[in-house]
Amino acid sequence: MNEKITKIKNEVAKVVIGQEKMIDGLLIGLLCEGHILIEGIPGLAKTTTVNALAQALGLNFKRVQFTPDLLPSDILGAEIYDPAQNQFKIKHGPVFTNLLLADEINRAPAKVQSALLEVMQEKQVTIGDESFKLDPPFFVMATQNPVEQEGVYQLPEAQLDRFMMKLVVGYNTKEEELEIARRISSKSNASINAVISLAELEELKKEVASVHMDEEIERYMIELVSATRDPSAYGLSDIADYIQFGASPRVSIDIFKAVKAMAFLRGKDYVSPVDIAYIIKEIMRHRIILSYEAEAEGVTADQLIDKIVQAVAIP
Repeated sequence: MNEKITKIKNEVAKVVIGQEKMIDGLLIGLLCEGHILIEGIPGLAKTTTVNALAQALGLNFKRVQFTPDLLPSDILGAEIYDPAQNQFKIKHGPVFTNLLLADEINRAPAKVQSALLEVMQEKQVTIGDESFKLDPPFFVMATQNPVEQEGVYQLPEAQLDRFMMKLVVGYNTKEEELEIARRISSKSNASINAVISLAELEELKKEVASVHMDEEIERYMIELVSATRDPSAYGLSDIADYIQFGASPRVSIDIFKAVKAMAFLRGKDYVSPVDIAYIIKEIMRHRIILSYEAEAEGVTADQLIDKIVQAVAIP
């Protein structure tokens, strides 16, 4: 593994026990300039991990707690009147940062969630009749709680599609939880140091982009995406009724970038089918729109992805 990546992981490990897959997913998002959605019940260190990562990278970090009464201007900013100057001026919101944590994003209604659509896609914010480009890098890390049904609002499909990956976070092992309880009860958490500069982060991105990928691997990934749109063409007629809409073209773009980063994190300079298998659910699970039949029968996107991976021939 790259020395700089090891340093980042070591810093995050000072406050986060376990959750390797979540940390890898966040690093892939940072290396590929992609936004990440993290889903899990409360108390699984989602917010702590994002905060720790921002500190280890030395990035500007802002956190917005999404609530039902939040307004778009609370995130983006607004035009406010300055009586002293007798004119309106722009007040920037917390979105003007490098790493924005949208905590419990599904607690706010659609008009607030959609305030992030422009900035996630275009890396710019429009306030009044002015548009402002954000200084790179810019990432949105959003968390959501899948358990509560009251007072939460599902993310619209257009917003979900802007997230490169959806990470589903589970419980720690018993040994990890014991270590967490010991560490917190004894207040022995160490401070996190910035171990990488922005220039070094840009170098890492260039190294990721240079990871080799065979044409056969590229075509294999396109076949996987295509199978979500037309399962019957791949001998998957039994799941065709479960998929209302398959993966969008953004999935093809994101999977090409993410598998290179996955290979890089595993210390390789080329992509193999194993890298694709490791990460494909995270890239696709939130972008396959299930039909009513699938929801009625309890069929999940992860189950459909498993069937697609089994059906499409590996190069």
